[in-house]
Amino acid sequence: MRAVVTVTGKDKKGIIAKVSAFLAERGVNIEDISQTIMGEYFAMIMIVDMSEAKTELSVLAKECAEMGKQIGMAIYMQHEDIFNAMHNV
Repeated sequence: MRAVVTVTGKDKKGIIAKVSAFLAERGVNIEDISQTIMGEYFAMIMIVDMSEAKTELSVLAKECAEMGKQIGMAIYMQHEDIFNAMHNV
C-alpha cells in the first residue's frame, strides 16, 4: 500500500533528514519526494510504500502529526487513494 505524506511550515535545517529518519525507523520506504522552498516556507510531498511498515496507517498518521508539532511543521499522511480522490476534479 502507498501513502502520501505532506510537510509544510517555516523553513529550517534538517526537516528532510528528520522526517525521512522517522519514516525509515518505522519501516516506511520513500519512493518519490519533491520539495521546494517558497520564500521562508518549506513544502514537501512524498509518496511512500507502507508494505513493510511496523504500524498501520492510522497510527502512523497520528505519529507523523505529533512529530510535526515537535519540529514546528504540519505533517499529514493519508492513503494514496484518498489523496487522489480529493484531488480529482
